[in-house]
Amino acid sequence: MKQVRRTLEFLLKAIVLLVFVFPFLWMISTSLQTLQETLRFPPTWIPASPQWMNFVTAMNAGPFLTYAKNSVIITFSIIVLQMIVMIPAAYSFAKYRFFGKEILFSMVLLAFMIPGQVTFIPVYLMLADWGLIKTLLPQIIPFMSNAFGIFLLRQYFMQIPQEIIESARLDNAGEFKIIRKIMIPMSMPALATIALFSFVSHWNDYFWPLVMTDSAGVRPLTMGIAMLRETEGISNWHVIMAGNVVLVVPILIVYVFASKQIVRAFVYSGIK
Repeated sequence: MKQVRRTLEFLLKAIVLLVFVFPFLWMISTSLQTLQETLRFPPTWIPASPQWMNFVTAMNAGPFLTYAKNSVIITFSIIVLQMIVMIPAAYSFAKYRFFGKEILFSMVLLAFMIPGQVTFIPVYLMLADWGLIKTLLPQIIPFMSNAFGIFLLRQYFMQIPQEIIESARLDNAGEFKIIRKIMIPMSMPALATIALFSFVSHWNDYFWPLVMTDSAGVRPLTMGIAMLRETEGISNWHVIMAGNVVLVVPILIVYVFASKQIVRAFVYSGIK
């Protein structure tokens, strides 16, 4: 009976793994094929001769260095600003009692549930009035606060014993020193998880830059990849997939380094 159950578990895991991995394998295979191979039926899995020039063609189809630089600036600026806003907010909600705390935390949860597509028109009009549309700031400022990050980090902070904090206060440690020396080091798995989720979300974001940008100088990499269909033609899937591989590789690299921290964060906080 145990053997049957293990076999079923293995088959189920293999099916789930295949569902998630198949699109990536297909994308990588197509990015290394010729145009004729991409149009062949039945499809070809292994290219006869890997076409590395597809990546060169994709990168020469537009100002991709500018797009990549913008994506890096936007994504890392958002993560840094979110940490500056999120850590003190989560610490306050976890360790302080003050008037209106429950109402304010309810507002954080409400913000967590509202998608950006609902608020993009008033945000766009406000930033246009400020004259910021031709800069990178419209892609950074609206994401300075991370409601999910505040929620997850608050749960993590609440599990740190109050006695540790009281001991630090008896040693004349201020609140910022407690955050810097105790709360942040003990919450690194949660911080790494939030940073990774934020990185993936904003590195892959397409809708918000589509609304907030009107020139190539401020567009991120996702829009450059999408524009490959216009410059290379919709049938040149080998070039389009080469561009998508370039977009996905940084996410996979970051995930490899942060995956253990993510598991630790969700196990420790009890969020499964």
